[in-house]
Amino acid sequence: MQHILIIEDESAIRRVLVKILSEENSNYKIVEAADGEEGLKAFKKQDFNLVLCDIKMPKKDGLEVLDEIKKLNDDVPVVMISGHGDLETAVDSMKKGAFDYISKPPDLNRLLNTVRIALDSGQLKSENKRLKKKVAKSFQMIGESDAINSIKKVIEKVAPTEARVLITGPNGTGKELVAHWLHQKSARSKSNFIEVNCAAIPSELIESELFGHVKGAFTSANKDRAGKFEAANGGTLFLDEIGDMSLPAQAKVLRALQESKIQRVGSDKDIKVNVRVISATNKNLKEEIENKKFREDLYHRLAVIMIKVPPLDDRKDDIPLLVNHFAQKIAKENGSASKVFDDSAIKELQSYHWTGNVRELRNVVERLLILGGEKITKEDVELFASK
Repeated sequence: MQHILIIEDESAIRRVLVKILSEENSNYKIVEAADGEEGLKAFKKQDFNLVLCDIKMPKKDGLEVLDEIKKLNDDVPVVMISGHGDLETAVDSMKKGAFDYISKPPDLNRLLNTVRIALDSGQLKSENKRLKKKVAKSFQMIGESDAINSIKKVIEKVAPTEARVLITGPNGTGKELVAHWLHQKSARSKSNFIEVNCAAIPSELIESELFGHVKGAFTSANKDRAGKFEAANGGTLFLDEIGDMSLPAQAKVLRALQESKIQRVGSDKDIKVNVRVISATNKNLKEEIENKKFREDLYHRLAVIMIKVPPLDDRKDDIPLLVNHFAQKIAKENGSASKVFDDSAIKELQSYHWTGNVRELRNVVERLLILGGEKITKEDVELFASK
Protein backbone atom coordinates (compact mmCIF):
# COMPACT_ATOMS: atom_id res chain seq x y z
CA MET A 1 0.00 0.00 0.00
CA GLN A 2 1.40 3.39 -1.05
CA HIS A 3 0.32 6.34 1.12
CA ILE A 4 -0.05 9.68 -0.69
CA LEU A 5 -0.80 13.04 0.93
CA ILE A 6 -2.49 15.72 -1.23
CA ILE A 7 -2.23 19.26 0.16
CA GLU A 8 -4.38 21.57 -2.00
CA ASP A 9 -6.77 24.37 -1.01
CA GLU A 10 -8.93 24.11 -4.17
CA SER A 11 -11.42 21.31 -3.56
CA ALA A 12 -12.04 20.83 -7.31
CA ILE A 13 -8.33 20.20 -7.95
CA ARG A 14 -8.20 17.81 -4.95
CA ARG A 15 -11.14 15.83 -6.34
CA VAL A 16 -9.48 15.55 -9.75
CA LEU A 17 -6.20 14.37 -8.23
CA VAL A 18 -7.91 11.82 -5.99
CA LYS A 19 -10.00 10.49 -8.88
CA ILE A 20 -7.02 10.15 -11.25
CA LEU A 21 -4.80 8.44 -8.68
CA SER A 22 -7.53 6.13 -7.33
CA GLU A 23 -8.40 4.92 -10.83
CA GLU A 24 -4.72 4.42 -11.65
CA ASN A 25 -3.90 2.17 -8.71
CA SER A 26 -6.15 0.70 -6.03
CA ASN A 27 -3.11 0.37 -3.76
CA TYR A 28 -2.83 4.15 -3.44
CA LYS A 29 -4.13 5.20 -0.01
CA ILE A 30 -4.86 8.93 -0.31
CA VAL A 31 -5.18 11.51 2.48
CA GLU A 32 -6.43 15.02 1.70
CA ALA A 33 -5.57 18.33 3.38
CA ALA A 34 -7.15 21.70 2.55
CA ASP A 35 -4.22 23.93 3.60
CA GLY A 36 -0.56 23.84 4.65
CA GLU A 37 -1.15 23.59 8.40
CA GLU A 38 -3.63 20.74 7.99
CA GLY A 39 -1.19 19.01 5.64
CA LEU A 40 1.70 19.19 8.12
CA LYS A 41 -0.50 17.82 10.91
CA ALA A 42 -1.42 14.86 8.70
CA PHE A 43 2.23 14.34 7.74
CA LYS A 44 3.28 14.19 11.39
CA LYS A 45 0.56 11.65 12.24
CA GLN A 46 1.56 8.91 9.80
CA ASP A 47 4.16 7.84 7.26
CA PHE A 48 3.68 8.83 3.63
CA ASN A 49 5.43 7.63 0.48
CA LEU A 50 4.65 10.79 -1.50
CA VAL A 51 3.32 14.33 -1.00
CA LEU A 52 1.56 16.43 -3.66
CA CYS A 53 1.57 20.02 -2.45
CA ASP A 54 0.08 23.21 -3.88
CA ILE A 55 2.29 26.31 -3.83
CA LYS A 56 -0.20 29.14 -3.19
CA MET A 57 -2.26 28.31 -0.09
CA PRO A 58 -3.64 30.14 2.96
CA LYS A 59 -2.06 29.84 6.43
CA LYS A 60 1.15 28.16 5.16
CA ASP A 61 2.26 28.31 1.53
CA GLY A 62 3.81 25.38 -0.32
CA LEU A 63 7.43 26.44 0.15
CA GLU A 64 6.98 26.63 3.92
CA VAL A 65 5.36 23.20 3.90
CA LEU A 66 8.20 21.82 1.75
CA ASP A 67 10.81 23.14 4.20
CA GLU A 68 9.00 21.54 7.15
CA ILE A 69 8.56 18.18 5.42
CA LYS A 70 12.23 18.05 4.42
CA LYS A 71 13.20 18.67 8.04
CA LEU A 72 10.84 15.94 9.27
CA ASN A 73 11.73 13.30 6.65
CA ASP A 74 14.00 14.10 3.74
CA ASP A 75 13.36 10.69 2.14
CA VAL A 76 9.75 11.48 1.19
CA PRO A 77 9.50 12.95 -2.34
CA VAL A 78 7.42 16.14 -2.59
CA VAL A 79 5.84 17.12 -5.91
CA MET A 80 4.70 20.73 -6.08
CA ILE A 81 1.49 21.79 -7.83
CA SER A 82 1.79 25.17 -9.53
CA GLY A 83 -0.59 27.58 -11.20
CA HIS A 84 0.48 29.38 -14.37
CA GLY A 85 1.88 32.32 -12.44
CA ASP A 86 3.74 30.10 -9.97
CA LEU A 87 6.22 28.51 -12.40
CA GLU A 88 9.17 30.59 -11.23
CA THR A 89 8.33 29.68 -7.63
CA ALA A 90 7.98 26.03 -8.67
CA VAL A 91 11.51 26.09 -10.08
CA ASP A 92 12.74 27.64 -6.81
CA SER A 93 11.06 24.80 -4.92
CA MET A 94 13.15 22.30 -6.91
CA LYS A 95 16.27 24.00 -5.58
CA LYS A 96 14.85 23.57 -2.07
CA GLY A 97 14.48 19.82 -2.54
CA ALA A 98 11.15 19.28 -4.30
CA PHE A 99 11.12 16.19 -6.51
CA ASP A 100 9.23 17.84 -9.38
CA TYR A 101 6.31 20.17 -10.11
CA ILE A 102 3.01 19.77 -12.01
CA SER A 103 1.14 22.63 -13.62
CA LYS A 104 -2.59 23.27 -13.15
CA PRO A 105 -4.80 21.91 -14.54
CA PRO A 106 -2.92 18.60 -14.21
CA ASP A 107 -2.18 16.68 -17.39
CA LEU A 108 -3.18 13.02 -16.86
CA ASN A 109 -0.10 11.35 -18.35
CA ARG A 110 2.33 13.86 -16.85
CA LEU A 111 0.77 13.45 -13.41
CA LEU A 112 0.77 9.65 -13.39
CA ASN A 113 4.29 9.40 -14.78
CA THR A 114 5.63 11.83 -12.17
CA VAL A 115 3.86 9.98 -9.35
CA ARG A 116 5.24 6.60 -10.48
CA ILE A 117 8.79 7.91 -10.77
CA ALA A 118 8.60 9.75 -7.44
CA LEU A 119 7.29 6.66 -5.61
CA ASP A 120 10.01 4.47 -7.16
CA SER A 121 12.65 7.04 -6.25
CA GLY A 122 11.45 7.29 -2.65
CA GLN A 123 11.39 3.51 -2.30
CA LEU A 124 14.90 3.21 -3.73
CA LYS A 125 16.20 5.93 -1.40
CA SER A 126 14.69 4.20 1.64
CA GLU A 127 16.07 0.84 0.54
CA ASN A 128 19.54 2.31 0.09
CA LYS A 129 19.42 3.77 3.59
CA ARG A 130 18.24 0.45 4.99
CA LEU A 131 21.08 -1.39 3.27
CA LYS A 132 23.62 1.16 4.48
CA LYS A 133 22.40 0.68 8.05
CA LYS A 134 22.62 -3.08 7.58
CA VAL A 135 26.18 -2.78 6.27
CA ALA A 136 27.11 -0.39 9.08
CA LYS A 137 25.70 -2.82 11.65
CA SER A 138 27.64 -5.73 10.14
CA PHE A 139 30.88 -3.78 10.60
CA GLN A 140 30.44 -2.76 14.22
CA MET A 141 33.51 -2.44 16.42
CA ILE A 142 32.61 -4.40 19.54
CA GLY A 143 34.48 -3.63 22.74
CA GLU A 144 34.89 -1.14 25.55
CA SER A 145 38.53 -1.80 26.48
CA ASP A 146 40.91 1.15 26.65
CA ALA A 147 42.57 0.03 23.41
CA ILE A 148 39.32 -0.11 21.44
CA ASN A 149 37.96 3.13 22.91
CA SER A 150 41.22 4.83 21.92
CA ILE A 151 40.80 3.61 18.32
CA LYS A 152 37.20 4.83 18.25
CA LYS A 153 38.32 8.30 19.36
CA VAL A 154 40.97 8.44 16.64
CA ILE A 155 38.41 7.38 14.03
CA GLU A 156 36.03 10.16 15.11
CA LYS A 157 38.80 12.73 14.60
CA VAL A 158 40.33 11.32 11.42
CA ALA A 159 37.30 10.07 9.45
CA PRO A 160 35.93 13.54 8.44
CA THR A 161 39.34 14.52 7.01
CA GLU A 162 40.99 13.42 3.75
CA ALA A 163 44.07 12.09 5.58
CA ARG A 164 45.37 8.69 4.46
CA VAL A 165 45.40 6.04 7.17
CA LEU A 166 47.62 2.98 7.61
CA ILE A 167 46.07 0.31 9.84
CA THR A 168 48.44 -2.23 11.38
CA GLY A 169 47.93 -5.33 13.49
CA PRO A 170 48.02 -9.15 13.39
CA ASN A 171 45.66 -11.18 11.21
CA GLY A 172 42.11 -11.50 12.52
CA THR A 173 42.14 -8.41 14.74
CA GLY A 174 39.58 -6.41 12.74
CA LYS A 175 41.62 -4.06 10.54
CA GLU A 176 38.87 -4.22 7.90
CA LEU A 177 36.31 -3.01 10.47
CA VAL A 178 38.43 0.06 11.19
CA ALA A 179 38.61 0.83 7.45
CA HIS A 180 34.83 0.52 7.09
CA TRP A 181 34.25 2.81 10.08
CA LEU A 182 36.61 5.42 8.63
CA HIS A 183 34.63 5.35 5.38
CA GLN A 184 31.17 5.36 6.97
CA LYS A 185 31.99 8.36 9.16
CA SER A 186 33.57 10.33 6.31
CA ALA A 187 32.09 12.78 3.79
CA ARG A 188 32.62 10.02 1.20
CA SER A 189 30.22 7.58 2.90
CA LYS A 190 27.61 7.90 0.15
CA SER A 191 30.17 6.85 -2.47
CA ASN A 192 31.83 3.49 -3.05
CA PHE A 193 34.02 1.61 -0.59
CA ILE A 194 36.24 -0.60 -2.77
CA GLU A 195 38.40 -3.26 -1.15
CA VAL A 196 41.45 -4.93 -2.67
CA ASN A 197 43.27 -7.80 -0.94
CA CYS A 198 46.78 -7.33 -2.28
CA ALA A 199 47.91 -10.71 -0.92
CA ALA A 200 45.19 -12.60 -2.80
CA ILE A 201 46.02 -11.25 -6.28
CA PRO A 202 49.00 -12.64 -8.24
CA SER A 203 51.76 -10.03 -8.67
CA GLU A 204 51.42 -10.12 -12.47
CA LEU A 205 47.72 -9.17 -12.21
CA ILE A 206 47.78 -6.60 -9.39
CA GLU A 207 48.45 -3.63 -11.70
CA SER A 208 45.53 -4.54 -13.97
CA GLU A 209 43.31 -5.03 -10.91
CA LEU A 210 44.18 -1.61 -9.50
CA PHE A 211 44.48 0.51 -12.65
CA GLY A 212 42.52 -1.43 -15.27
CA HIS A 213 43.72 -2.27 -18.77
CA VAL A 214 42.97 -1.64 -22.42
CA LYS A 215 42.08 -4.28 -24.98
CA GLY A 216 45.18 -6.12 -26.16
CA ALA A 217 47.37 -5.02 -23.24
CA PHE A 218 48.13 -8.70 -22.58
CA THR A 219 46.99 -12.09 -23.82
CA SER A 220 43.66 -12.35 -21.99
CA ALA A 221 42.77 -8.65 -22.26
CA ASN A 222 39.79 -9.07 -24.61
CA LYS A 223 38.26 -5.65 -23.84
CA ASP A 224 38.90 -2.41 -21.98
CA ARG A 225 38.43 -2.76 -18.23
CA ALA A 226 38.33 -0.17 -15.45
CA GLY A 227 40.38 -0.84 -12.32
CA LYS A 228 39.69 -0.41 -8.64
CA PHE A 229 40.97 3.18 -8.54
CA GLU A 230 38.33 4.19 -11.10
CA ALA A 231 35.65 2.17 -9.29
CA ALA A 232 36.48 4.02 -6.06
CA ASN A 233 36.45 7.47 -7.68
CA GLY A 234 34.78 9.88 -5.26
CA GLY A 235 34.90 7.26 -2.51
CA THR A 236 37.39 5.16 -0.55
CA LEU A 237 39.89 2.54 -1.75
CA PHE A 238 40.98 0.06 0.93
CA LEU A 239 44.28 -1.65 0.12
CA ASP A 240 44.38 -4.61 2.49
CA GLU A 241 47.70 -6.41 3.09
CA ILE A 242 49.55 -3.72 1.17
CA GLY A 243 52.84 -5.13 2.43
CA ASP A 244 52.40 -7.94 -0.11
CA MET A 245 52.16 -5.58 -3.10
CA SER A 246 54.88 -5.87 -5.77
CA LEU A 247 57.43 -3.06 -6.13
CA PRO A 248 56.29 -2.11 -9.68
CA ALA A 249 52.70 -1.79 -8.46
CA GLN A 250 53.90 0.26 -5.48
CA ALA A 251 55.53 2.72 -7.88
CA LYS A 252 52.25 3.19 -9.76
CA VAL A 253 50.26 3.59 -6.53
CA LEU A 254 52.75 6.25 -5.43
CA ARG A 255 52.20 8.16 -8.69
CA ALA A 256 48.43 7.89 -8.29
CA LEU A 257 48.66 9.36 -4.78
CA GLN A 258 51.05 12.13 -5.84
CA GLU A 259 49.26 13.23 -9.01
CA SER A 260 45.67 11.99 -8.49
CA LYS A 261 45.74 10.28 -11.86
CA ILE A 262 46.36 6.79 -13.21
CA GLN A 263 47.03 5.01 -16.49
CA ARG A 264 45.42 1.74 -17.48
CA VAL A 265 47.83 -1.07 -18.33
CA GLY A 266 48.71 -0.78 -22.03
CA SER A 267 47.68 2.87 -22.27
CA ASP A 268 49.52 6.18 -21.98
CA LYS A 269 46.32 8.17 -21.39
CA ASP A 270 45.97 9.79 -17.94
CA ILE A 271 42.71 9.31 -16.04
CA LYS A 272 42.01 11.69 -13.15
CA VAL A 273 40.81 10.04 -9.94
CA ASN A 274 39.60 11.43 -6.62
CA VAL A 275 40.16 8.63 -4.13
CA ARG A 276 40.90 8.43 -0.42
CA VAL A 277 43.27 5.53 0.20
CA ILE A 278 43.18 3.54 3.43
CA SER A 279 45.66 0.69 3.72
CA ALA A 280 46.33 -2.14 6.14
CA THR A 281 49.07 -4.66 6.80
CA ASN A 282 50.10 -7.33 9.28
CA LYS A 283 53.76 -6.76 8.41
CA ASN A 284 56.32 -4.39 9.89
CA LEU A 285 56.71 -2.05 6.93
CA LYS A 286 59.84 -0.40 8.36
CA GLU A 287 61.54 -3.80 8.31
CA GLU A 288 60.20 -4.36 4.77
CA ILE A 289 61.76 -1.01 3.77
CA GLU A 290 65.14 -2.06 5.21
CA ASN A 291 64.89 -5.32 3.26
CA LYS A 292 64.13 -3.37 0.04
CA LYS A 293 60.67 -4.96 -0.23
CA PHE A 294 58.66 -1.79 0.35
CA ARG A 295 59.16 1.76 -0.88
CA GLU A 296 59.91 4.28 1.84
CA ASP A 297 58.37 7.15 -0.14
CA LEU A 298 55.10 5.19 -0.50
CA TYR A 299 55.13 4.35 3.21
CA HIS A 300 55.26 8.05 4.11
CA ARG A 301 52.42 8.78 1.69
CA LEU A 302 50.23 6.08 3.21
CA ALA A 303 51.05 6.49 6.89
CA VAL A 304 49.83 10.05 7.50
CA ILE A 305 47.78 8.59 10.38
CA MET A 306 48.66 5.26 11.97
CA ILE A 307 46.09 3.10 13.75
CA LYS A 308 47.35 -0.03 15.49
CA VAL A 309 44.70 -2.68 16.19
CA PRO A 310 45.68 -4.78 19.23
CA PRO A 311 45.60 -8.60 19.36
CA LEU A 312 42.72 -10.15 21.29
CA ASP A 313 45.12 -11.25 24.05
CA ASP A 314 45.65 -7.54 24.83
CA ARG A 315 41.91 -6.84 25.16
CA LYS A 316 40.46 -9.87 26.94
CA ASP A 317 38.05 -7.65 28.85
CA ASP A 318 36.15 -7.36 25.56
CA ILE A 319 35.61 -11.13 25.26
CA PRO A 320 32.20 -11.17 27.07
CA LEU A 321 30.86 -8.48 24.69
CA LEU A 322 32.32 -10.22 21.65
CA VAL A 323 30.92 -13.61 22.64
CA ASN A 324 27.43 -12.18 23.15
CA HIS A 325 27.63 -10.29 19.82
CA PHE A 326 28.79 -13.34 17.86
CA ALA A 327 26.28 -15.66 19.55
CA GLN A 328 23.34 -13.42 18.59
CA LYS A 329 24.63 -12.76 15.07
CA ILE A 330 25.34 -16.44 14.30
CA ALA A 331 21.99 -17.55 15.71
CA LYS A 332 20.21 -14.97 13.55
CA GLU A 333 22.12 -16.09 10.44
CA ASN A 334 21.17 -19.71 11.13
CA GLY A 335 17.57 -18.90 12.04
CA SER A 336 17.96 -20.41 15.51
CA ALA A 337 17.73 -19.21 19.10
CA SER A 338 20.88 -17.83 20.70
CA LYS A 339 22.42 -19.56 23.71
CA VAL A 340 23.65 -18.14 26.99
CA PHE A 341 27.33 -18.47 27.93
CA ASP A 342 27.59 -18.77 31.71
CA ASP A 343 30.33 -17.02 33.72
CA SER A 344 32.49 -20.13 33.90
CA ALA A 345 32.48 -20.44 30.10
CA ILE A 346 33.43 -16.79 29.65
CA LYS A 347 36.28 -17.05 32.18
CA GLU A 348 37.55 -20.16 30.43
CA LEU A 349 37.54 -18.37 27.08
CA GLN A 350 39.38 -15.43 28.65
CA SER A 351 42.12 -17.78 29.83
CA TYR A 352 42.94 -18.92 26.29
CA HIS A 353 45.76 -17.65 24.07
CA TRP A 354 44.05 -16.38 20.91
CA THR A 355 46.60 -16.70 18.10
CA GLY A 356 43.86 -16.15 15.50
CA ASN A 357 42.45 -13.21 17.44
CA VAL A 358 38.81 -12.09 17.02
CA ARG A 359 38.33 -14.24 13.92
CA GLU A 360 39.32 -17.35 15.87
CA LEU A 361 37.00 -16.42 18.75
CA ARG A 362 34.07 -16.14 16.34
CA ASN A 363 34.78 -19.62 14.98
CA VAL A 364 34.91 -21.05 18.50
CA VAL A 365 31.61 -19.38 19.44
CA GLU A 366 29.96 -20.86 16.35
CA ARG A 367 31.31 -24.31 17.20
CA LEU A 368 30.02 -24.04 20.77
CA LEU A 369 26.56 -22.94 19.61
CA ILE A 370 26.35 -26.02 17.40
CA LEU A 371 27.92 -28.62 19.68
CA GLY A 372 27.32 -27.26 23.19
CA GLY A 373 24.34 -27.70 25.53
CA GLU A 374 21.37 -25.40 26.04
CA LYS A 375 23.60 -23.22 28.20
CA ILE A 376 27.29 -23.05 27.28
CA THR A 377 29.44 -23.99 30.28
CA LYS A 378 33.13 -24.29 31.10
CA GLU A 379 32.87 -28.02 30.33
CA ASP A 380 31.57 -27.24 26.82
CA VAL A 381 34.47 -24.89 26.25
CA GLU A 382 37.01 -27.44 27.45
CA LEU A 383 35.40 -30.10 25.25
CA PHE A 384 34.88 -28.21 22.01
CA ALA A 385 37.39 -25.33 22.06
CA SER A 386 41.11 -26.01 21.83
CA LYS A 387 43.75 -23.98 23.65
